Order: sequence, then C-alpha cells, then structure tokens
Amino acid sequence: MLSSAIAIILVLGGLIFFHELGHFSVARAFGVGIRTFSLGFGPAIYKFKRGRTEYRLSAVPLGGYVSMVGENPDDDINSPENIEFSEADSFIKRKPWQRLCIVAAGPIANLLLSFFIYWALFIANGQPQLIPEIGSVRPDSPAAVAGLKQGDSIKSISGNNITSWEDVYISVAKSEGKELQMVISRDGNTLTFDITPSLLSRKSIFGEEEQSYLIGILASGKTEQIDLGFFSSASAAFEKTWSMTVLTVQGFVKLIERVVPAETVGGPIMIAQLVSKQAEQGLVAVLALAALISINLGVLNLLPIPVLDGGHIVMLVYEMIVGKPVPAKVMDYSIRVGIFLLLTLMVWATFNDVRRL
Repeated sequence: MLSSAIAIILVLGGLIFFHELGHFSVARAFGVGIRTFSLGFGPAIYKFKRGRTEYRLSAVPLGGYVSMVGENPDDDINSPENIEFSEADSFIKRKPWQRLCIVAAGPIANLLLSFFIYWALFIANGQPQLIPEIGSVRPDSPAAVAGLKQGDSIKSISGNNITSWEDVYISVAKSEGKELQMVISRDGNTLTFDITPSLLSRKSIFGEEEQSYLIGILASGKTEQIDLGFFSSASAAFEKTWSMTVLTVQGFVKLIERVVPAETVGGPIMIAQLVSKQAEQGLVAVLALAALISINLGVLNLLPIPVLDGGHIVMLVYEMIVGKPVPAKVMDYSIRVGIFLLLTLMVWATFNDVRRL
C-alpha cells in the first residue's frame, strides 16, 4: 500500500514537474523574470528562494505553475511583488514567437519525457514484440478453410521472413486480396498453405467496425524481448512516442465524435488506480504507464482551449499573423469559456471516477 502511494506521488509529481520545468527553462533562456516555480497549488508546504525566484512545494498536488513577470497585460511591473524585477524581465515584452516557444515548452517537455522513459526501458529491457504464433482461428475464415490451427508458428509469407505478429498483419493487409503462400511450423514440421485473404469486418481499437483484408487469425498474445543497442533503442523510443501520440490524438477526436463513450473519461482517481495497479507489477510497468500518461498530458495541454497551453498558442499564432494581440474583450470572453470547459471536464472526469468506484 505504501509503495503504491509513493508510486502515485512520484508519477503525478514527476509529470507535473517536467511540464512546468519546460515552461521555466525556456522562459529563463529568453530572459523572462520568474517570480515562482510551484509544484502543486494552494499554501506552500515547503519553500525556498534562490536568486529572484521562489521555489515551492504546495499542498494540493493536482498541478503546478510558473509565475512569470508580465505574464498578463494587467500585471503592474511596479507592484510590490515585482520589486526585484524591471520592464526588461516582462514576458509580454518578448516577441510573439518567443512567447509561443515558452508556452509550447510545457507539452513538449512531457513528450520528451516519454521519449526518454521509453529509451531507458528499451536499453535496459529490450523491446517487447508479439511472436507470430496463432492464438485462434475464426470459423469458416480463409485460414480455417486452408487448415491453419491454433499454435501454428508463421515463418514466412510469400517469401518474406516473418519475425513478429506485426509482420503478419502488414503482409496480409497489403495483399489486396491476392493469394498468399504461408509457411508455418507445427509440432516440429514445416507446412505450406495457399491462402487468399477476404474482405472481412473487424473492430478497430476504438470499437468501430471496419473492412480490411484478413485471413481470420488472432495472435496468441505471447511476447519476446528484442535486445536493442543504444542508438536503436533511441530510434525505437521515438517511434513508440510518435505512435502513442498519434493514437492519443485519435482518441480525443473519437471522443468528440462520440465513438469513444464519454463515460471512459477519467481523472486523478483513475490515474491513481492505474499507477497503484502497475506498482504491483514493478518499476518497469510504472515507468511504461508514466510515459503513456505524460503523452496524454502533453496532448491534452495542446488542445486549442483557452487557459490551456494550446489556447495560448492559437492566440499567439493569431498575433504573429495579424501583427497585433487578440482584442482584450475577446481574450476575456475566451478565457471565461475555457475555464468553464475545463471545470466541466474535471467535474465529469471525477464523476466517472467516483461512479467506477
């Protein structure tokens, strides 16, 4: 129980820390004055000051913030809280592209964190992949008619060596219905089958029905670890981060399209449950989940909703194109709408979490 609690605190705290560190680092690089770097909201549990910046560990661990000088147009540089700073330290005085870099640095830091976690995992443990072993055969499918059976290990398809289940999927999908010659291993014997894929219906990862050329087999689910070197691990980590980012974006789109039920949306309670469950499996499982959550956090913050980083990016792009900031009234109205949307999302996610409990 204690280890699960520690894992939850470290994962949530670490992801928030790296997000805010992204904003902080780029802001400092552009010479923006930083008043406060806080991990968490509310009253400070522990704080210290280094240079002109106060660093805080705050009571409510559901976020964090970097307070920059001149972050808002109404920020008075002559106010008591800005006594150590000057007009030259102001965020608003930076060029639009510099402000955009500062805002975008938080989500990008989350994506980079995922990349480095995957990289470390692949170096230490190798990359897991599904072996090309058949777990089940759909009745009356091309595979069943040809004589394939559960437990068969696929060695080659039409002369191409098969080393993973992904190779099987790609070879069948690219067949466009043309006959395939499949070599399999069964009980120590090598057998050859001629199979013609059919256009069959299947469910996508989001539960949608889709048509694809298939032969009617499913993987056994067994995996093996592929040892990777330093640079090949980096390449695999980049591919993994990219594919999971694309999948996360697709998930948000499917949620808006109501393909993914709104009841699946979760908040901090669900995240804590997932981390706690993975903590029982060990450090590798916790780190893999942390990488996935970090990607989700990065993509979520890039959504074009005012008050989120993505909303600020949209406004800064507008300023760069038009040559002047978004009108104050439009800014004020959009922020109100953004806060309403964000609060609605938080309440709905918490409601789903409690209902699942």
